[in-house]
Amino acid sequence: MVLTGAGISAESGVPTFRDALTGLWEQFDAEQLATPDAFERDPSLVWGWYEWRRARVSAVNPNEAHRALVQLEAARPQTIVVTQNVDDLHERAGSRNVVHLHGSLFAPRCACCGHRHVLDAKPTMEPDGGRRIEPPVCTACGGKVRPGVVWFGEPLPAGPWSEAQAAASSCDLLIVVGTSGLVQPAASLPTIARRANASIVVIDPRPTAIDAISTYSLRGKAGQLLPRILQEALISA
Repeated sequence: MVLTGAGISAESGVPTFRDALTGLWEQFDAEQLATPDAFERDPSLVWGWYEWRRARVSAVNPNEAHRALVQLEAARPQTIVVTQNVDDLHERAGSRNVVHLHGSLFAPRCACCGHRHVLDAKPTMEPDGGRRIEPPVCTACGGKVRPGVVWFGEPLPAGPWSEAQAAASSCDLLIVVGTSGLVQPAASLPTIARRANASIVVIDPRPTAIDAISTYSLRGKAGQLLPRILQEALISA
């Protein structure tokens, strides 16, 4: 099992959620935009921000770390990638078995009935475009379509969370990439894996909360370390 966080996408140029907003959005606090209440108060502002984020993601490419995980899956088809990221970089790199704990920028749904909505292939705005965009209208009930991400105060989707817990409790190796290990409940997955006697490898430029229970903690960028580690491991296997 591989658990990925914002750090792996940051190496492709995707700002982390904790980064200060820039340009047209610098006067806003990201945590104030990512709530059900914010969408109810000002849906066009919140939808515009998420379209801006989708545009930012669409403008970058998967990096060497994403591609290394595709090679791992090819060699070990049972590999599962559990990600806290809401981008599609794992899928664009070629990973097929990806679980999104926090939803996806590319899977919106109706705020009223939950009906899934298909987005246009390209975002409706450029990365530096205007702020406000009216959200689409649900074709099933006429309600407003909301971003398909987990907002503050919302539970994780039951299906992905169950898959992640099952994978953590049954894996023999957990590779943790680019996550601080502070965001719950995702941060509990390494503990579940450790209790099941899995080895844990942490890859991050900075110390993480998972280091204390890890088998190996490796400091550096995932795009540099993951390809080297996996190449050596697969050659020696």
